[in-house]
Amino acid sequence: MIYLGNDYSYGALPQVLNHLVEINNIGEMGYGEDTITEHTRRLLLNKCGLEDGEVFFLTGGTQTNIVALDWFLRAGEGVLCAEGAHINVHEAGAIEATGHKVIPLTTESGKLTANAIERYMTAFFGDPTWPHMVVPGCVYLSQPTEIGTLYTLKELQAIREVCDRFSLRLYIDGARLIYALGSEENDVTLQDLADFTDGFYIGGTKCGTLFGEALILPGLLPELEKKRLFGLIKRHGALLAKGWLAAAQFEVLFKEGLYLEVGSEAVKKALRLRDSLNALGIKSPWQSPTNQQFFIIPTPLLEPLSKELTFDIWGTPGPSESTIRLVTDWHTTPSDLATAIALIHHLYK
Repeated sequence: MIYLGNDYSYGALPQVLNHLVEINNIGEMGYGEDTITEHTRRLLLNKCGLEDGEVFFLTGGTQTNIVALDWFLRAGEGVLCAEGAHINVHEAGAIEATGHKVIPLTTESGKLTANAIERYMTAFFGDPTWPHMVVPGCVYLSQPTEIGTLYTLKELQAIREVCDRFSLRLYIDGARLIYALGSEENDVTLQDLADFTDGFYIGGTKCGTLFGEALILPGLLPELEKKRLFGLIKRHGALLAKGWLAAAQFEVLFKEGLYLEVGSEAVKKALRLRDSLNALGIKSPWQSPTNQQFFIIPTPLLEPLSKELTFDIWGTPGPSESTIRLVTDWHTTPSDLATAIALIHHLYK
């Protein structure tokens, strides 16, 4: 079986596992109050170009989104997002369960635009009954998007300007940020995210760690606020007692540039896959410059293909054609790509 259905089918990068073995018998304090966590916090802040800021190592992507949005939003406020956003489609109502409404907007290429946000907010406050409605308090983006497309620096700047005009917080889900930074089409850096957002996270689970995400909040919180956020993290089940285990994995990713190297290599593999299949006449519904690639295949081929290759069906299968997603990561080999290409081509003929 060739595993291209997602970027978390395998354990972790060998460098990460080796480091965990090295520190296994070193005692540390719990809940992130340890030397490894503090060192990695400073390392990540430096990579983000931040003199000061908060870094929290949390369990997973959904928990991180819950914590961040529940922190940024007042009680009863909503969050604007793209219609295909993870929080709107694939998090089982996790955000709504905290008492915050998810408000999806129509997108272009999977991306929420500054114009769409401005139109919504202008119409919202133009309605004299708006005090009876759910007030948006935050904008949620993901970099890359759910369909692998990228926000440009210009687009991000425009969204920030609209957010400032309407007093909206801006938060970015970075579950696959490694693959955005690894794309040659990307012009947004970690420093840019720190400059233009109220918070974002650097993904680990889908990027070569066993688990864990790093939530970055530019600027220091007052001590009382920091303790309140700590309590919020615990209430949402996102706090690790052995916090250093997550921090240590990010230390490996960022100490010597492994993070960018892994992202770049995975994207190159994905583009090789896309270009090879496109050349064989297998079309992509849109062009993704990251590690997620999408292909249109005859629906009757889904079953025989699934016997030898893992993939995600993107949306509801059609009567004649369906869209599948194939994903590369640190573990994807040239042999995996060659076998997948040959298999799809053979069935497609």
